[in-house]
Amino acid sequence: MQRLYDFLRRHPTWVDTCWAVVLLGIAGVSVSSVNGAPDRHGSLGAAIAVSAVMCLVIALRRRMPEKMLLLAAATGLVQLVLDVETTVADFAMLVIVYTVAALGAHWASRFALIAGLCAAPLAQIRWPQGHSSVLGNIAIAVFQTVPFALAWVLGDSVRTRRAYFEQLEERAARLEKEREAQAKVAVAAERARIARELHDVVAHNVSVMVVQADGAAYVLDSAPDQAKKALETISSTGRQALAEMRRLLGVLRTGEHKEVGEYVPQPDVEQIDELVEQCRSSGLPVDFKVEGTPRPLPSGVELTAYRIVQEALTNTRKHGGPNAGASVRLVYFDDGLGLLVEDDGKGAPHEMYEEGGVDGQGHGLIGMRERVGMVGGTLDAGPRPGGGFRISVLLPLKPAH
Repeated sequence: MQRLYDFLRRHPTWVDTCWAVVLLGIAGVSVSSVNGAPDRHGSLGAAIAVSAVMCLVIALRRRMPEKMLLLAAATGLVQLVLDVETTVADFAMLVIVYTVAALGAHWASRFALIAGLCAAPLAQIRWPQGHSSVLGNIAIAVFQTVPFALAWVLGDSVRTRRAYFEQLEERAARLEKEREAQAKVAVAAERARIARELHDVVAHNVSVMVVQADGAAYVLDSAPDQAKKALETISSTGRQALAEMRRLLGVLRTGEHKEVGEYVPQPDVEQIDELVEQCRSSGLPVDFKVEGTPRPLPSGVELTAYRIVQEALTNTRKHGGPNAGASVRLVYFDDGLGLLVEDDGKGAPHEMYEEGGVDGQGHGLIGMRERVGMVGGTLDAGPRPGGGFRISVLLPLKPAH
């Protein structure tokens, strides 16, 4: 049954043709049976011709509704002129009115409504009921007009419903495209975040490893214990860098099965102390203080604070010069987290920090501002009076709207 239904939907003209043949047979039998009646108007040939044309209207109504409407209207006028009384085939007028109202152009739909409302009154005027009064003929005309009005209303309702569903489908397709676009934007944003994370990880840890390697090479002969300690620091720093890089790059491996616990947690403010100790062990004096009452913060705020300190200390090591020192202040406010990182090195031009360093390859302050902006915070950075560099950050607990 489903296959038959699908076949009929794919071939509507065939279905209409079958109905047209059935209607033509019924009309032929009806016209032949009443042809000899004394009150019958018009010849048999004219009645059969009119019936055949009306059945043709049924057969092609969905293929060319506007043309079939005009053909049906012209055939009705021919009936009036040649005095060919209505037959069973005139049922096609109702069908074409419905079809044009549902499928045809707007001008054709209006024309179908007017023609349908005029068909019954004109027929009643042309062939009045002899045994009825004037009021009776008027009542019959009104009664026969109602089916045409109902056919047009039903067809127009179908048109409106079809247009509504088309709008829903178009909207669903548009929303699907928007979701795909948003997904692509989210992927791009995630890749940008991963790039920033990789920049911070590589820049900081590689910088520590280079400093430790230089120190180990310098004291290798004179102080083997110090060289051994530096090599241990290089080893642990390298493992930490590899672990973070595996975590970040693993995010890109979509579709692969990953076991629980493969990823390590994101850094938070509690690990800033470890970061400072790592810098101290690499030869950079860092003064670290926490003010206020420590409390749990949003993960985005904690990660941003950690990465800002990491980037600032890396820049101090790269640009501060020899004998440079740094200080880190972490202040817990009621509505946010304050961060102050300063160094007393010779520094570098502010433009170099904006470009990401003397090599111009990193993110520098641009990356810092992006991170701070993502959580709705503010960043103030620039050279200190008398030398050095200063970075002040305020991270609210709730993003600004």
